[in-house]
Amino acid sequence: MKNQDQISVIGLSSNPVITYSPIVMPVSGRPADIHLKVSAPASGNNLPVVILSHGHGASTYLSSLRGLAPLTEFFSSKGFIVIQPTHPDAKLLGLDTTGPEGGLFLKSRAKDIHFILDNLDHILARVPGLEHRADKSQVSAIGHSLGALTVGMLAGAEVTDTLGETISLAETRLKALVMIGAPGGPEGLNGDFALTHYPVLKGINYTSMSLPTLVINGDRDINLNFSNVENWRADPYYQSPVASSLLTVFGAEHIYGGISGWDVAETTDESPQLVAFLCESILAYIRSAMDPSDKSWAELQKDFQNDPDAKARIDNK
Repeated sequence: MKNQDQISVIGLSSNPVITYSPIVMPVSGRPADIHLKVSAPASGNNLPVVILSHGHGASTYLSSLRGLAPLTEFFSSKGFIVIQPTHPDAKLLGLDTTGPEGGLFLKSRAKDIHFILDNLDHILARVPGLEHRADKSQVSAIGHSLGALTVGMLAGAEVTDTLGETISLAETRLKALVMIGAPGGPEGLNGDFALTHYPVLKGINYTSMSLPTLVINGDRDINLNFSNVENWRADPYYQSPVASSLLTVFGAEHIYGGISGWDVAETTDESPQLVAFLCESILAYIRSAMDPSDKSWAELQKDFQNDPDAKARIDNK
């Protein structure tokens, strides 16, 4: 990874990428067909794959395959195939939110990632020239906000819904799992808005997590609609019983400088440098998760420890 002071902004890469969307596929039992976007380097083979899970939020388009553009552009320029689904909770789909899953569609969200893994060959074949360029043994998942909870479910977190069903959808085919700004545990869920509108969040159980995960927490990511507990969003790290990592980003609020999209109104801590820093940090973790001999993550932790002005701290267990 570059020195922290040398990181500038994303979007200056000279590596051309291609984007293909929408790929529309029927899914049995899903309330709507799944829509996917695929981005990839214009050249190269044996490309690892990253699946991005968007958040919920009030935005019509950011909470869909159109969101997380900075992450998409960064990872595709770094040699990854990036796949983005629009989950059923997306506002633009206008689906009924009074059904058994409620408005967050948590079970369907996790099943979307399972579907992508089950149908990876078919998805890649839909993109001209991409079918034989992927390393399908190297697939990772990154999620932000509700997308982070989605990734947590893939890591083994269980959720008991309001009807009493316990949802367990761990996915061992993923090489790396990254949770950015996830909801914390039910013990700290004390915001009236969330308790009223998203009661399913009271059923989260991070103690059932069974796969190593990178949990990312901004130390200024506090939303009183959900919780007034400091570092509540670090709960997945502390409550998980398995070896995992925690990246605490100093000064970061919920959008981490603007990861949900370029120049968007929901960003309260606009900083292209923070976005680039976060992306570079996640890349270091994924590289080391894909290749046990890779030292990127360990070297990043050492850099932070040796820098009194470090932008973040890494804890491992």
